[in-house]
Amino acid sequence: MVSASELRKGMCFERNGQIYTVMAYEHNKHGRGSAVVWVKMKNVQTGAVVEDTFNPTDKFPPVTFMEKKMTYIYNDGELYYFMDPETYEQVPFGKDMVEDCLPYMVENTEVTFRLFKDKVFSIEPPLFVNLKIVDCEPGVQGDTSKMAYKPAKLETGLVVQVPLFIASDETIKVDTRTGEYVERA
Repeated sequence: MVSASELRKGMCFERNGQIYTVMAYEHNKHGRGSAVVWVKMKNVQTGAVVEDTFNPTDKFPPVTFMEKKMTYIYNDGELYYFMDPETYEQVPFGKDMVEDCLPYMVENTEVTFRLFKDKVFSIEPPLFVNLKIVDCEPGVQGDTSKMAYKPAKLETGLVVQVPLFIASDETIKVDTRTGEYVERA
């Protein structure tokens, strides 16, 4: 059993006979009141997204699911195609299924498919990806006493804050959990 206070993004659990995956999680303690756990979750079978609050001691049975590595190969405008590296089978998905991964996917990016009863319910990018900067203003160190940052647009369209010494056409490592710059690649 998994308590509500142990839930984290990406975890799966069963509630009222339905399987849910956690999309967002927040533990709140208000003054004299008791703590509550706010969870935004997606129903694996229906795709419906719901938000609810739980007592931190509420228990849920964990769910086991299968993970499969796939490679993103291309999109044709409407569909995004992934290839199984073992069988070379190509599988298309609509934008709604891959929306969370799009800022981190370029061709040949290996992603993880999560399956429950042979049905894909989420697509996860790797923890870190290397992306090329396509637009970045030159940094000017001025009257700053601490590290300064500037916006940089990446090849996928994602905009991240980078240190002033980073320039256009450089490749940087980005954390896909937070969408933040980590280091030069």
